[in-house]
Amino acid sequence: QAQFVESGGGSVQPGGSLKLSCTASGSIFGGYVVGWYRQGPGKQRELVAQINPGGNTIYSDSVLGRFTISRDNAKRTVDLQMNSLKPEDTAVYYCNFPYIDSALTSWGQGTQVTVSS
Repeated sequence: QAQFVESGGGSVQPGGSLKLSCTASGSIFGGYVVGWYRQGPGKQRELVAQINPGGNTIYSDSVLGRFTISRDNAKRTVDLQMNSLKPEDTAVYYCNFPYIDSALTSWGQGTQVTVSS
């Protein structure tokens, strides 16, 4: 079963930046789309950025132009550079495979991002 370990979260002021990273374990990674998700207080988990094996990316409207997703298939890592952070970006951020049977993956602990003044 594939698993991710997320890191890099923290507390920043509005307008600040953070870089998140996740590392995959298990037998699958390189041939699949990987996504960064987030779950804010009282909200459902949402997919905010995804990247395919070739490096093509898709972003949700809420982060487009501010977040950049990248991957290193050799290192089995996926990063999320977050700029111009807003209070509404406050959430726990997770990595996972958006298009794989959920029975083959599991959610990690996530990493907390808090944006406040």
